[in-house]
Amino acid sequence: MSETQLNIGQTLTGEVVGQAWRLCNRHGLVAGATGTGKTVTLQRLAESFSRAGVSVFAADIKGDLSGLGQPAAPKGKVAERIAGMPWLNFNPQSVPLTLWDVHGEQGLPLRTTLSEMGPLLLGNLLELTDSQQAALFAAFKVADREGLLLLDLKDLKALLNWLRDNPDSLGDDRALLASASVQALLRKLAVLEQQGAEALFGEPALALEDVLRPAADGQGMVHLLDATRLVHEAPRVYASFLLWLLAELFEQLPERGDADKPVLALFFDEAHLLFKDTPKALQERLEQVVRLIRSKGVCVFFVTQSPADLPDAILAQLGLRVQHGLRAFTVREQKALRAVAEGFRANPAFDSQAVLTELGIGEALVGTLEDKGTPAVVQRVLIAPPASQIGPLTAAQRQALLAASPLKARYAQAFDRESAYELLLKRAEPAAEPKAQSGKGSAESGMGDLLGGALGSLASQVVKSTARQLANRIGRELVRGLLGSLKGRR
Repeated sequence: MSETQLNIGQTLTGEVVGQAWRLCNRHGLVAGATGTGKTVTLQRLAESFSRAGVSVFAADIKGDLSGLGQPAAPKGKVAERIAGMPWLNFNPQSVPLTLWDVHGEQGLPLRTTLSEMGPLLLGNLLELTDSQQAALFAAFKVADREGLLLLDLKDLKALLNWLRDNPDSLGDDRALLASASVQALLRKLAVLEQQGAEALFGEPALALEDVLRPAADGQGMVHLLDATRLVHEAPRVYASFLLWLLAELFEQLPERGDADKPVLALFFDEAHLLFKDTPKALQERLEQVVRLIRSKGVCVFFVTQSPADLPDAILAQLGLRVQHGLRAFTVREQKALRAVAEGFRANPAFDSQAVLTELGIGEALVGTLEDKGTPAVVQRVLIAPPASQIGPLTAAQRQALLAASPLKARYAQAFDRESAYELLLKRAEPAAEPKAQSGKGSAESGMGDLLGGALGSLASQVVKSTARQLANRIGRELVRGLLGSLKGRR
């Protein structure tokens, strides 16, 4: 591979097609119908970034990308293609790989906290109405003001119940938190728990420094989120986590300008889920983050079946486009086909629209950027095979990889430190004694949910991760300002 560019494949005449590393932060697109080779292309790109020293975070929808952890054993048509690409200098090898899974089954448990996700993204996850969203913002405002950590779902349920019973704590925002809104929020949280989303929230939360840290040999670490279960059972949880990750990166990373290469490449498979039923305000903020995050050394690749799945404002920002074959049986599909073809800079050697329906497996139309950042003419490309295994790891290989992970000691075991739930429970205990003496109330009154409140200090929470939580608070407020802050909503 060239040290100065990302090489994707070669044309039918043997010309190598690639793009300078310094231009990869203009983001990219991998699209195509099912079975046309998107997953192998994604694997090729991920390992190429890794070998260039760029960290990678990718979502694995089908489980096939885990093959990155094993060297390839090419045969058949794959071996034939390798033989026809002498520039490839093919050397079967794996890349340093960390496996993640929200449910903790196929990888290390992946978690974040409610405080870090914030009310806007959480509201999108819960599919809230405007009044319910306002109630959630009011609850987060009290939590921030009083130092109540919202780490997991039971913290938020405890806070909502307490605010319902003690509305004076809301001050000027009292009108925003009607009892009906609280009940609706609690019902939606219950549905979220039934979908298994409770596993996403808690500690230890994913630390971005662990994502960006290179492997011992200097290669970029590839972090693979196993989403085979999540994307089918809770697609909004999947989408909300990816949106949170993007927001956290924008918040925490420093400005880098146009560096020699990115620091991180993100691959968002099933990218249409990020925008499906997304409120307009959130979509606008997301478009803004995608536009600005490139200056922080992050490149984002959207992986989907058709470019039409993405908003035009996002498509306009994508510099590298890898378009596999499309099917055009209906009038709507034919219209989309024309739009895809027109999105490339025309090549006088062929008709892009006609070629899109002729592409075989592992072939694509590729549009790159020239050195000055202007679009190059589109090329018909044979995608170079990855040097890692095509297809998933076996269960034994996966377990061996997990056992050897340097991050296992940090993330494998969950812990539950003192947060809103515990503080509010302590406040409820003395309040319950007079009721018991007067015969009012009972042990069945739901102490775990109907909590009194303690607007306590964080001084007693001498826990290792507290420093990180406090250090990030100002940053969280800034990113909430970008993604729809409390002040911006009012």
